Amino acid sequence: MRLTLLGTGTSFGVPQLGCECPVCRSTDPRDKRGRTSALIVTADHAILIDTPPELRLSLLAARATRIDTVLYTHEHADHLGGIDDLRNFSLRQRAPVPAFASPRTLAFLRSSYRYIFDDDAVPVPGTSKPRLSLHPIEPGVPFTRGSIEILPLEFEHGATPVLGFRIGRLAYLTDVKAVGPAEREALAGLDLLVLNALWWRPHPTHLSIPEAIATAQAIGARRTILTHLTHETGHAELAAALPPGIEPGSDGLTVEVSE
Repeated sequence: MRLTLLGTGTSFGVPQLGCECPVCRSTDPRDKRGRTSALIVTADHAILIDTPPELRLSLLAARATRIDTVLYTHEHADHLGGIDDLRNFSLRQRAPVPAFASPRTLAFLRSSYRYIFDDDAVPVPGTSKPRLSLHPIEPGVPFTRGSIEILPLEFEHGATPVLGFRIGRLAYLTDVKAVGPAEREALAGLDLLVLNALWWRPHPTHLSIPEAIATAQAIGARRTILTHLTHETGHAELAAALPPGIEPGSDGLTVEVSE
């Protein structure tokens, strides 16, 4: 199973518009961070987590040729804004792309992207729109896509609940503020944990870097990669400050994980 981090930046992205800070002006390619998403590919299936605004560019960079499943973490704009880029896959695959999310997120998708999900919104002949089939999922209830079992888990993200996903010995958690005892138990035995870490100081709806370090150590994955990073921390600087087994992610980073 291969994980590719398509984007590792916060909702502003890095560089941030109008900013002249050292990280935003950095020439280190690892400091260029699109909005957060990931691609997981096995021998028979390709799973996309979230559809951020840079989706087309990040999937081109990853040389993605198909998407068999989309998993949505929650309904915030930096995780949904590239949804129209799924149009190419539904056209090429000649079938709707199955998308899985909480009932809350599905309701938001239907209301916010009516041109996709309203059956009365029929494209003019010679034009097209994305075709997605929507499927509700519940925290703690696993489901299977291809040969892969996916376990959704729910976490606090301010007033908005967010889903994280355990897929075999890999787990992907972004935009979480805390990981409780029951969720830590469900995440035992991981080879790889992808976890959000905003910046060094506290934030009301995201893990800070110190909180992410403590959370990663409590979960005990063999390797933890931090994502959803801001322009306050350059890659090299952050890598040097982290304890062994924890590292910053970067756009395009690919990791092989046993299924």
